[in-house]
Formats: sequence, structure tokens, C-alpha cells
Amino acid sequence: QLQLVESGGGLVQPGGSLRLSCAASGFTLDYYAITWFRQAPGKEREGVSCISSSGGSTNYADSVKGRFTVSRDNAKNTVYLQMNSLKPEDTALYYCARNRYDYCAGYMLNMIESWGQGTQVTVSS
Repeated sequence: QLQLVESGGGLVQPGGSLRLSCAASGFTLDYYAITWFRQAPGKEREGVSCISSSGGSTNYADSVKGRFTVSRDNAKNTVYLQMNSLKPEDTALYYCARNRYDYCAGYMLNMIESWGQGTQVTVSS
């Protein structure tokens, strides 16, 4: 029953916004940091953002700083990624992932315990 489900992706024009959701089931989300990754076809997976279990600490990749905001509502067992000022290079499959612990760790893949299936974000005119 351990599961992470991403939603909220879609097609938007450059400069537009989307809010991605990562809903957890089968575990208590507030015990874990959650990391967002993205991957475009033929490209390496890239860490995007991370939020600690309490929401007190957040990290962002340089490519999204100032445009993306990660947040969480532990009462709803959900983490969000607000994506503003979207660019074509943001086009990718976005994944949320449960860290092994309650803290963020620089997008180290060996710190990831489980993954969602991803939600597609396409930024195009």
C-alpha cells in the first residue's frame, strides 16, 4: 500500500504556471522529507526541489530558484510544487520521491526510498 501519486501536470504556455501534487498513502508523510525530480527523454534525471518532513527547510535546483516553490500539508498527506514562469526547458516527467529520513540530502539518489510514477509537464507555445 506504500504509494506516491503525482498529479497536476499538463500543457502550458511559456510563462504559465502549474501546481503539482504528490499524495501519499500507506505511510505517514510527516515523518519524511520529499524530493521532486524531473527527467526529459534522453536526459539525465535532475533534482528539482526538496522539503523536510516538517516543511521547515527547502532546497531548489539553480535552474528553478525564484520560480518554483515547494510546500507541504501533512494533514492532507500531500506535498506540492508550485511552478511559475515556466520555460520550455522545464518540460519533463516530474516525480516525487520519499527520502529515507526526515531531511533533504542534496538530491542524492541513494537517499531515496520510493518513487511515484510521475506526471508530465509540457511547456510549449
